[in-house]
Amino acid sequence: MKVILLRDVKGQGKKDEIINVSDGYARNFLFPQKLAMEATPGASKEVERKRAAERQREIEARAEAEKTAGFLRGKIITVAVKCGEKGRLYGSVTTQEVADALQAQHNVKVDKRKIELNDTIRQVGDYEVTIKVYPEISAKMKLKVTGGDK
Repeated sequence: MKVILLRDVKGQGKKDEIINVSDGYARNFLFPQKLAMEATPGASKEVERKRAAERQREIEARAEAEKTAGFLRGKIITVAVKCGEKGRLYGSVTTQEVADALQAQHNVKVDKRKIELNDTIRQVGDYEVTIKVYPEISAKMKLKVTGGDK
C-alpha cells in the first residue's frame, strides 16, 4: 500500500515522502498513530505542490543570500575598543561586537553565530572575518580594530 508520511517515521522515511508499506502496518500502526495517510492521486498532487513551493522558497533564499554575500565581500568593518599601551586590548573583540558593527556600518543584520573569527582578537590591527550568510555561501570581510573609546 502506498502511503504519505505526515511525520518522520524512524526506519521508514521523512515527512511528505510517499512510501510503500504492507497493508497491515499501514492500517494497524501508521493510520491510528496519525503518522501517515493513504496516497490518493489528490493527496499525491498536494505533496508535489508543497515540494515545488519549498524548492521555490529555497531558490529565492539562496539568491538573496548570494546578493547579500556579494554586497559584503571586500567591505571593511571598523570596531573601536579600549586598549592599553602597545595596542593590547582590555579583553577581546567578540562576534557580538562584530555583528553590532556590521549592523551599524553596513545595515546588514547577521546572527553572531554566523560570524567566524580565525583566532581571538586581543590586539589592535587588521583581521579577516568570515560571515556565513547561508549554508555553503559565505563572505570574507576585513575587520579593522582601532584603539579608542567604544
